[in-house]
Amino acid sequence: MIIRKKEHWFKMLLVWQGSVLPKLLPQLLLLLAWSVTVVVLRDTIFHYNLHLNPAPFTLFGIALALFLGFRNNASYDRFWEGRKLWGSLMNTGRALARQAHTLVDEPDESIALSGRPDPATPTGAPTSAAPRIAAARFPAAALIKEMGIWVQQARRQNRLDSPRQVAIDSNLNELAVIVGGCERLSNTPLPYSYSVLIHRTVYIYCFLLPLGLLDSLGWMVPPIVVFIAYTYTALEAIADELEDPFGMAPNDLALDTMCRSIENALLEMDDRPLRPDPAPAATDRWFLT
Repeated sequence: MIIRKKEHWFKMLLVWQGSVLPKLLPQLLLLLAWSVTVVVLRDTIFHYNLHLNPAPFTLFGIALALFLGFRNNASYDRFWEGRKLWGSLMNTGRALARQAHTLVDEPDESIALSGRPDPATPTGAPTSAAPRIAAARFPAAALIKEMGIWVQQARRQNRLDSPRQVAIDSNLNELAVIVGGCERLSNTPLPYSYSVLIHRTVYIYCFLLPLGLLDSLGWMVPPIVVFIAYTYTALEAIADELEDPFGMAPNDLALDTMCRSIENALLEMDDRPLRPDPAPAATDRWFLT
């Protein structure tokens, strides 16, 4: 995800990194060439009556904008739901760490529940459980299971009574709900046929648009058509990025930063040194996290 300070309105017009323009540049250049060709062949087009009435483009453009708005709303809902799930993960992780330190007798051992007994292991899980978690098809669910086993052992050793066990188990259930929500977002994209329909409609509209504006705009057709095309195709491209909030696109969630925040929150509750955030280079005016 791109983290960038607000800039002057004029500089915002020239922003390159973080915008979808680099991805759309080949399509826009192709459309520009097509528009110039239409204007150059204007006499031939009028001779064979190939130009179009601009009125349908006006009505259809409004409808297309509404469809793109619905698509962007659906994609942003997925993006925001992913952010809420990771926020809940932070809150639930802190609650579990606190319960491990305050509800379980012998708190020196209760650090296992917070998932930080051995920072050298990839998952932060107890060394004995790390191989099982690493080999699991669903490592997050396997880690929740290991924490549940730890709670069960604490109960058998009389270091945890039943009411406190229930309180801790409710947060483990909440973790399972969060993991399931993230898997649902990751494994259930927007219907492919809907995305194809929007994609085809946008590009067919943009490539027919020069024929509809030729009679009234003349040599202004190429810049006007490219600007309109940029608006529509950019909205579609942004929706594609936001649809998968857990991806690696510049506008996806900053999962690395959130993981470091969760880790540092647990380390702080365990009275361990925090891991510093990586600082961007002095020349960088934007960075990915």
